[in-house]
Formats: sequence, structure tokens, C-alpha cells
Amino acid sequence: MDFSIKACDWSKGAANGFLNGKADVVVIGVFEAQTLSGAAREMDLATKGLVTRVIKAGDMAGRAGTTLFLPEITGIGASRVLLVGLGKQDVFNQKAYGEAVRAAWRAILGTKIAQVAFTLAQLPILERTGDWAVRTAILALRELTYKFTQMKSKPENGTRALKKVVFSIDPADEKAAKVAVKQGAALANGMDLTRDLGNLPPNICTPTYLGQTAKKLGRDWKLKVEVLGQKQIEALDMGSFLAVAKGSIEPPQFIVMQYQGAGSGKSAPAPVVLVGKGITFDSGGISIKPGEAMDEMKYDMCGAGSVFGTLRAVAEMGLKINVVGIVPTCENMPAGNAVKPGDIITSMSGTTIEVLNTDAEGRLILCDALTYAERFKPSAVVDIATLTGACIIALGHHNTGLFSKDDALAGELLDASREAVDPAWRMPLDDEYQDQLKSNFADVANIGGRPAGSVTAACFLSRFAQNYPWAHLDIAGTAWKSGAAKGATGRPVPLLAQFLIDRAGQ
Repeated sequence: MDFSIKACDWSKGAANGFLNGKADVVVIGVFEAQTLSGAAREMDLATKGLVTRVIKAGDMAGRAGTTLFLPEITGIGASRVLLVGLGKQDVFNQKAYGEAVRAAWRAILGTKIAQVAFTLAQLPILERTGDWAVRTAILALRELTYKFTQMKSKPENGTRALKKVVFSIDPADEKAAKVAVKQGAALANGMDLTRDLGNLPPNICTPTYLGQTAKKLGRDWKLKVEVLGQKQIEALDMGSFLAVAKGSIEPPQFIVMQYQGAGSGKSAPAPVVLVGKGITFDSGGISIKPGEAMDEMKYDMCGAGSVFGTLRAVAEMGLKINVVGIVPTCENMPAGNAVKPGDIITSMSGTTIEVLNTDAEGRLILCDALTYAERFKPSAVVDIATLTGACIIALGHHNTGLFSKDDALAGELLDASREAVDPAWRMPLDDEYQDQLKSNFADVANIGGRPAGSVTAACFLSRFAQNYPWAHLDIAGTAWKSGAAKGATGRPVPLLAQFLIDRAGQ
């Protein structure tokens, strides 16, 4: 799909010939009970009052989310106009814009329209700029067109008709909007990779498959990739990671991917390290889960998937920043040799851990990865994991849980979440919660009981992240959807990518 920008000053009449350009449809926004302005006014003039007549007839009142096709139009380059209701102009914010954009794309995707002239990104959105509007429109379109059909013998959807979108934008925003087009496409491609990995069945998306995917990503985007196997992991003394992997016949993999957009060598800036939980199937181990919805435990590698997707997006954008992606990946299965409740294991750091529940396995593989991350002398480390059901109870499915004792890093991530419209909420990480992890027999227990379960999980991880700025994102409630809409969401790739864009100063 091709996206492009055309600068248009609607105060100067026909705006650089935008309405006369080659397109199958022009998308125009109409505010509720508001005098026509901008592109809507110029469209009305070009069609000799057609938009005004449609509004007066009551066919388009401008209510939010409504759409109306006007066919067989004369006076402009396109044969059709799509009117999109925007609601009231004085409250037209990012949410209202997102709803309008999705309504427009849904209407268009139900047709054979191939080329679109799109004016909505030029609307006055409260506290947002034109480049943000362009990127948001691209991501909304790509989300609506994403389908996972790889595993069907007869794919349900053929080739999409829509091929080209031209965005009108204020001349002052033109340069930034062209960057937004590149970023939007790269983000969408990264999110699609994350969704694909999450949606693949666990008999295909195994630890070995993730290792192969990392190597392909390295070849395609010139990343430095290492995939460590069982013996190499043993040589690193990752006893905690290996304990989780013991019960499966699938061999564990420890994946390290390096993107060096800011250069390599001793003078290169310190990298940001992203650590993704890669449990490709989580049965709960000996502490086995209930059978209901256990199929959704294929999504327990969505943290790993988000690292893959973010690195792909960053590489396509060509950000001038160094990023390391670390993915410890294995299955958590019950077996005669599987780790048991009551076992005591030794992590790579030397910390001994009493395993009280084998279904709290994500933290056991992440703690060794966090220790490994120290060798990169990182400027910051962010781990991403579908870690706790408790986070879903606390925050539902809207906000990702953000945990960090570093106020500056937490602030960067929250700012990025707002800019990317990929919401996160900062959770507590007070030392008092650490008392719940006390063990009579080891240095630390792997669970702290039901109270504040997501907090104590983060507290456990914090013990292995003392030597660098660190944050933890619990995406258990945001990485996938259940029910009729079942599928991976691609989150938090937008948040992570925006965080890295901001860090790179781009």
C-alpha cells in the first residue's frame, strides 16, 4: 500500500489542485452543526453546493462515526465523495479523530476503491499535529486490513482493492508528515510481525522457530544475531531459565539481536536493551492451569514478539540509536523431570530462588536475561512480559502496567505511551512489597501470594536489575484479545518504538 503527502492550503481556494487529482474517492469531514470550512468548504464550492444540500436534507448531520458516499460527482477529479461525521468541533480530540478515521476506512474497505484522497489528517485535532494524524490514520488502516490466514487451507480474504492513499496536509506540517508516513508504515510492519508471531499456533511457533525468525530478521535488516542453545545456556549458568525449560522436549533458545543505528565500537553510545518473555506455550507446569482458554497461553510469548516487532520497525525507520533485543524462549510444560513447587534453583546472578508455583515462570526466565543484559552496559533496560493475571485484575485490557523506580525512565515511557496512543499506567514498586517474597529456605521466593501479585512479580525482577535504569511492562491485559475478536494486538510496539524515536531525537 502506497502512502504519500500533498501540501494543501485550503485558504487559497482549490488547495494546489488536490480535489482535481486522480482518485476514486475524496474523504471529507463534516462537523456537527458547524459552518463548512477548509476542505469541506472547498468541496462544496467545487460541487456547486452539493455538500450543503446533503446536510440540509438531513442525509449527513455530522454525528460522530457516521459516513455517507456521494456517487457520480462532477466538478472534481474523483467520481465519489465520502462524507465522515466528526461530532462537535470544540471537543474534537484524538479519540474522536481515531473514531472518524476508522469509520472512513471501514466504509472504503467495503468497496472496490483503489485510490483515496484523504483530508481528515488536516482537521483541527485538540493538542495534536498533522504528522501525528497521518501516522494514526496509517496505523488504523493497517490494523483494519490485518488478517491472520496463514494456517487456513483456503484463505478467507483475497487481495485488497485499496492501493494508494494521498494525505492532504498543511504546508507547515509537510516535512514532518513525510517522516510520519515512513514511521507509520514501519510501525505497522513491526506490529504485523508481532501479531503474526503471537497468532501462530504453539506447535509451529516454538523456541526454535523464534530463533529462526531472529536470524531471518538479522539477514533482512542487517542485525547482529546470536541464538544460544542448551549447552551455551548451561555454560552461562542460567539455572533459573533452564529450570523452566526442563519439562519440555522443545529445546530452549536464548536470542540476542543487536541493531547498531548509532554505530559500533568503543565510542558508540550505550544501547537500550529490550528483554521479551518468550514462553511459546505456558501450561503452568506442575502447577497446571485450568483447561478453559488454555489455548490462549500460546500468547505468553507476546513480550518476545513485541521485541521482534520493535526491532523491525526501528531498523526500517533507520533510527540513529543502538538497541539490543534479548529473548529467553522455552515452553513451560509438566513432565517427570519438570521443576516442582518447593524446588530451589540458582539464577545466573547466583541468587537462589524457592519455586513456590511453577506457573510463575516468566520471572524465572527473565531474571537470567536481566543479568545477561548487564554486559552491554545499557543506558536503559525495559522488559516486556505477559507476566501476571493480577495486572489484568488491576488495569483491565486498556492500560499496560508500568513498573520502575527510575522516575526519568518511567516518565519517558509514559510520554511515549501518550504520543503513541498505546496507554500505560505506572504502578507502585515500594520496598515494602519485597517482604512478601521472603523465603525460609532460599534468597527469595518466586511468588508473594495473591495480594498485589503484579507488584510483587515486578519486585522480584527488580532484584536482578540493580545495575542500570530499568522498567518493566506487564502486558498480560493488552497483548491479545479473547472471544470473538481473539488475536494478538501488536502492543506495546507503538509505545516502545515511540520511546526509541524520542531517545534517538527523531
